[in-house]
Amino acid sequence: MSEVTAGNPGAGRPAADRPPATVASRNPERITERITGRPRAEPAVFWGGLVVVVAVFLAGAWQRRWIADDGLIVLRTVRNLIAGNGPVFNAGERVESNTSTLWTYLIYLTHEVVGYRLELVALGLALTLSMIAVACAMLGTRVMYRGTRRAPAGGPMLLLPLGVVVYIMLPPARDFASSGLETGLVICWIGVMWLGLQRWARAPHREYRFGLPAVGTAAMAFIAGLGPLVRPELALAAVVFLALLAASQQSWRHLGWLVAIAGTVPVVYQIWRMSYYALPYPLTAVAKDAGGSKWDKGAQYLWDLLSPYVLLLPLAVVLVAGLVSLWAVRRSDPAASGSPRRRGGVTGDDDEVGGLLRLRGRVRSTPVVTVAFLVVAVIMLAYVTRVGGDFMHGRVLLPSVFLFLLPVSVVPLPVGPARGADDARVRRVAVPVVAGAWLVVVGWAVTVEVVQDPFRDEPESITAAGIVDERQFYIQRTGHKHPLLADDYLDFPRMRALVREVSTNRTGAVFLPVPGFQDRWDVVAYDRPMPGLQPFELPDDPIKTVVFLNLGMTSMNLPLDVDVYDTVGLASPLAAHTDRMEDGRIGHDKFLPYDWVLARNGVVEDPVNFPRWIDVNWVNQAEVALTCPATEALIDSYSGPLTLEKRWSNLVNAFSFAEYRINRIPAYEVQRCGLPMPEKVEKYQGTR
Repeated sequence: MSEVTAGNPGAGRPAADRPPATVASRNPERITERITGRPRAEPAVFWGGLVVVVAVFLAGAWQRRWIADDGLIVLRTVRNLIAGNGPVFNAGERVESNTSTLWTYLIYLTHEVVGYRLELVALGLALTLSMIAVACAMLGTRVMYRGTRRAPAGGPMLLLPLGVVVYIMLPPARDFASSGLETGLVICWIGVMWLGLQRWARAPHREYRFGLPAVGTAAMAFIAGLGPLVRPELALAAVVFLALLAASQQSWRHLGWLVAIAGTVPVVYQIWRMSYYALPYPLTAVAKDAGGSKWDKGAQYLWDLLSPYVLLLPLAVVLVAGLVSLWAVRRSDPAASGSPRRRGGVTGDDDEVGGLLRLRGRVRSTPVVTVAFLVVAVIMLAYVTRVGGDFMHGRVLLPSVFLFLLPVSVVPLPVGPARGADDARVRRVAVPVVAGAWLVVVGWAVTVEVVQDPFRDEPESITAAGIVDERQFYIQRTGHKHPLLADDYLDFPRMRALVREVSTNRTGAVFLPVPGFQDRWDVVAYDRPMPGLQPFELPDDPIKTVVFLNLGMTSMNLPLDVDVYDTVGLASPLAAHTDRMEDGRIGHDKFLPYDWVLARNGVVEDPVNFPRWIDVNWVNQAEVALTCPATEALIDSYSGPLTLEKRWSNLVNAFSFAEYRINRIPAYEVQRCGLPMPEKVEKYQGTR
């Protein structure tokens, strides 16, 4: 293949000062030492620090290992995939209840290879990806300061772990390094992009025949394109990273390849998603109104993370250390602050075109890449704050914290003899500042390790903003120090009673938790034979439906032929398509009354058979409301036969379905649809 190479202005020093590639590849460390004067202790300090950081993070995460109830929700979909029911939560209903598409399929594929039980697969993957994330963070920052073997930069320096220490010592970071949720995958994606783009900034631009990109550039484009499949909001980060790749100097053919490489998988999946689920994003985004705005709740959520750990202190310290380190590196290495060289092929004949090309040439540089990640950090923080945060302490802020700390995950400490009076003056400032910052961060980390959980005195308490320390909550409620398996959650209130009721029922029923009781269920059994059966004849496959807020533990402890719904909309489309309650708890600010489930299942014909706390009028009104044409179309989109015609209809109407809302009060929904109100039953007929 022929190859076209352009010089890279962001490589940190002129090409003439770099070691030849062939020699560097034979003994890069020795060549680097000879050219830059770095002592051999430098790599030992960095790699030793990396090993210690990963080991401390792994030990802390293992000490706090658990699988969250929401983590078990993901595994229900994986169980259906394994059973051949498709990527659904309840067989027969095409509902995407998992926020992270890639996390779902990663667990599924890993299970198919190793064959371990799903909870252990999720635990192992989450821990592994979390460790890779912090390693990539440190490696990427090392490239930012020292360059690469082919393009070394900077003078002698020791790279000390700093910002990464802040992250790994945060209790929420350790909690969600396992948890069965996709947090480890999210920060791993960020870490890999950080390392890859820092290396991309240091490498010369290469194009092969037909404009084909270099392997590293193609890999970055592909991984960046996966962002929306890691989590939908990471599309914001992916756009910034892909814009960075697109804005650098290159041919149109090269750019076309990058667009194809980055876009093929997410675009194909998006088309399939819309035709299959009839939504442009997971149902969880509909349930939580991911485009909504609750700035006040978001601010409370942010303070809930900053306050207990005095997190502003280490963040301010690493910021100062980072700025001083940047200043010291640029003062001690004049090549780092020099003007970028003009790329080959750019002449002064056309000042406007030449200026544009020079501007595009500066895009592929270490400062621009670093600033891009800080921009993404601000965007992600603003987005999380805007939507109101989350109900789990610290969880959705962890990617933003990780992004902010990337440029200071390690910081340089100059070593060796000073190169002149100016370098000596720089060191007199930089060395004590960096050393002092390191001591402050280590002291803070030790304090956090001793204090551990800020909510340890009231682990089950939910703050006024609706936030809870989820791990401690389930430890207390299950009695297990490490609730890892679905079986551990059988000790959660109501679970054993539910499993007993479901397993012994032979007629089919809807199972509802009795309000005010911790271990009672109302079994609303079918009061007539199933179609095709004689009176008192029992069905071979009774229809069983459970409604409960804690969706993960419920669904994982019941067979797949039992339909499981929640009231907030993660697995129940009708609940997801209601409006948010204005002052509701974040993540739980939708509620669909049980009457809708009873109406849709048609479990009871004689009103006398309803539980006493169920209002038969609401059930009758819900039955009428379900005949609203728009609601019928919504239900048919995810539960009707999946024909080619249905796929096209779902694809065309996906955004309309996403915006559709019903009123959770059945009578109001009947009025909204202009349907006749059913006759009211004056006398209450419940007997139980």
